[in-house]
Amino acid sequence: MANNAMNFENPRARLYDPTKEKILFKDVAWAEEEKEELQEMVDFLKNPKKYREIGAKIPKWTLMVGPPGTGKTMLARAVAWESNVPFLSISGSEFVEMFVWVGASRVRDLFTQAKKLAPAIIFIDEIDAIGKKRWPGMGGWHDEREQTLNQILTEMDGFDNDTNVIIIGATNRSDVLDKALLRPWRFDRKITVNLPNQADREKILWVHARDKKIEKDIDFKALAGSTVWFSWADLGNILNEAAIISARFDKKVISQEHIQQAFERIVMGLQKKSLVMNEEERKITAYHEVWHALLGKLCTHSDPVHKVSITPRGGALGVTWFMPERDAVLTSKAKFLDELCVLYGGRASEEIFFGKEMITTWASNDIERATKIARNMVMRYGMYDDIGQENFLWERGMGNYTGVEGERALVSEDTQKSIDSKVREILREQYERAIKLIKDNKKLHIKISEDLLKMEEMSREQFETYFAS
Repeated sequence: MANNAMNFENPRARLYDPTKEKILFKDVAWAEEEKEELQEMVDFLKNPKKYREIGAKIPKWTLMVGPPGTGKTMLARAVAWESNVPFLSISGSEFVEMFVWVGASRVRDLFTQAKKLAPAIIFIDEIDAIGKKRWPGMGGWHDEREQTLNQILTEMDGFDNDTNVIIIGATNRSDVLDKALLRPWRFDRKITVNLPNQADREKILWVHARDKKIEKDIDFKALAGSTVWFSWADLGNILNEAAIISARFDKKVISQEHIQQAFERIVMGLQKKSLVMNEEERKITAYHEVWHALLGKLCTHSDPVHKVSITPRGGALGVTWFMPERDAVLTSKAKFLDELCVLYGGRASEEIFFGKEMITTWASNDIERATKIARNMVMRYGMYDDIGQENFLWERGMGNYTGVEGERALVSEDTQKSIDSKVREILREQYERAIKLIKDNKKLHIKISEDLLKMEEMSREQFETYFAS
């Protein structure tokens, strides 16, 4: 970083010196399609005359959209390093403070300095913090945010084809951005940075491993297969945690065991050795978790079991860990129904083996998750004909504060009653299905539960031995 070396005046933005801490496209060992699109920016910054002579107007405003931790900032920095131009980085939230006009002033200062440093790149992270859709009646802090947004729009329109500055914005939620930001000649080019697939996850792990001492026989391919839905940042966190575990035990290199421990700690939480359950609690927990696992085996659309444990981790007394075998983009109705059945397995086992009066609070999170899935099936995904193929939810960013994760349905009273009735019907059917499966497999359930009480943790390989022919 070189804030003073290049006479950069904006106190909030960070100016990275392109001669230091180089990040090239080859260092971003994934996102090949995204890099291909960004290469056009590099060419423009290096050879602007080629484009001007033919009359081409290069899109100077590019929006990078993707989940947190997918490497949007890293890709933007790679564009600057490849182009050998200054990289000015600021978060959208840093524009806005309680003092009126501060945000708009910072916008003007930022763009003035960028033009002086041109060719240059401005990177605005979390642009949704200032670029959300505008609504009448806003006051206070929102007025300041709107003034900041208006100033950005003014700066956008002030860029001519000779201004050799490119602006890259990044957001997790492009759907909440104001339309004025997204019209042609503003953020009209969108690059979606998705979570990496299995092959990309293996490449990312090797990138994160470059500065670490690891054993030669580390199986990153297997780890990549186990980390479905992990982002670039998540994968880096695994190896960093493995390095910490290795150092804690005074080891000189990171082993496969250290990586596995780090993986389980991140996914399932830290082991709580100080939390001691009495025998009744241990038995309830074992029967509860084993039935999650058994239902996962019996329901054909469920992901396979990776581990069953009654060792307290994080805030949980036990855990059944399911792991997808492959990347998937879509989820079927059948998979959702199997997931509901599996979620209700713990509560169902408590009722069967310990009686209705002895059911516990242990299933509260399972019930919460099941309710959310069922409501989404009915209200968002249109999976039931008697309710209809209609989205009954509106996002907060669309101006309406909405029942699933901070959302509410804008529907008639009769429709809401039909929705509630359908959700209860779905959940009741899957709970009854779980009850029936328990009764049909009671002996096997008892056998595995009693073994788990002795072992405390059971791997996938150990669990599968109960089903060997």
